[in-house]
Amino acid sequence: MLTKRIIPCLDVKEGKVVKGINFVGIKDVGDPVEIAKVYNAEGADELVFLDITASFEERKTMIDVVERTSREVFIPLTVGGGVNSIEDIKNLLRAGADKVSINSAAVRNPNLISEGAESFGSQCIVVAIDGKRRADGGFNVFVKGGREDTGIDAIEWAKKVEKLGAGEILLTSMDKDGTRDGFDIEFLNEVLKVVNIPVIASGGCGDIDSFYEVFKETDCDAALAASIFHYKEATIGEVKEYLHERSIEVRL
Repeated sequence: MLTKRIIPCLDVKEGKVVKGINFVGIKDVGDPVEIAKVYNAEGADELVFLDITASFEERKTMIDVVERTSREVFIPLTVGGGVNSIEDIKNLLRAGADKVSINSAAVRNPNLISEGAESFGSQCIVVAIDGKRRADGGFNVFVKGGREDTGIDAIEWAKKVEKLGAGEILLTSMDKDGTRDGFDIEFLNEVLKVVNIPVIASGGCGDIDSFYEVFKETDCDAALAASIFHYKEATIGEVKEYLHERSIEVRL
């Protein structure tokens, strides 16, 4: 049985780690490299860096932060934000990222997924899907840091990105993001029903029990969180111990 992964997310803006609620109301919480080192020492399975304004401002992701982090931490590093081309993917992997997360650019140019998978291997290509509920109960894909509704159905899009060669989906519920009232179980299960690649749950983690609930109620492969770790409400070790005691397989 594969162990479930616990992944801290570092939202980076102008070189600093920040945290917001429903993608707005940003607070500065520190230096990304120093925070990454702490999570590495605590036993994080992976780290995700998202340059949260890169797509919107059409800036490139901060290569120097990736280089400095990869020299200090020795767990897989996924980097996203402002990744628009094969060249961007290549530069991030060369800087030390293990995987690259694409969102807005994948919607704009789905071929970027297949070209990335062909050039670097599916395991390097993570498609981030930011989804929000529609009035009819379905989910739409949003891009540009949650600012733009594409009108694309999120479940259909998840099926398509797998066909195109994505190795993993980072699924964020915009309805839950920053609210701290638990992961979006319904949204996760709708996506998990239609794909066979790993899915990372994101958006809404409020406490240690949120991790237990998401692994008990869904077949997601990993859970990603920010505030609970940034504000020292729980360590990664405490989360894993809690899960282990409740028979959830984790890497201790």
